Amino acid sequence: MVQGTLSVESMLDKMASELKTLLIHRQIEDPIIIGIRTGGIWIAERLHTALALDNAIGTLDISFYRDDFSQIGLHPKVQASQIPCVTEGRDIVLVDDVIMSGRTIRAALNELFDYGRPASVTLVTLLDLQRRQLPIQADIYGGTLSLAANQQVKLTGPDPLTLEISQKD
Repeated sequence: MVQGTLSVESMLDKMASELKTLLIHRQIEDPIIIGIRTGGIWIAERLHTALALDNAIGTLDISFYRDDFSQIGLHPKVQASQIPCVTEGRDIVLVDDVIMSGRTIRAALNELFDYGRPASVTLVTLLDLQRRQLPIQADIYGGTLSLAANQQVKLTGPDPLTLEISQKD
């Protein structure tokens, strides 16, 4: 059983290198990086710096797009999404910290398409927990992790960024 804290620096280096290669391969020269609040924004900022991109980073708060919104209600820290430019016809790099069921990414895509129809969306995530409920797959990920049913993972940051693995309460 895994428990403790993991550094994410090597994962970020791997992700930045793979993302740069993928963007070159797909001939994407000016992507918009958009992070999903909160951990996805921290990862997006690091990738944005590593790729030396000029345009601003976007942020998504998917609270209103969640499929369990009617069950869990409004989170007290909901913030507005901020997209720095028109997304219609643009190449988007969508970033989240952890992908598990795929439901967060589905909600993010729903919100993203409300801003316009992008030319492409590349999904990047720090950690893949491989517990899919929806057929959503990251293009780039830093690593995979199998957790026991009584464990959880949380990204803390923004500086330093660490993954904390702990027992559920």
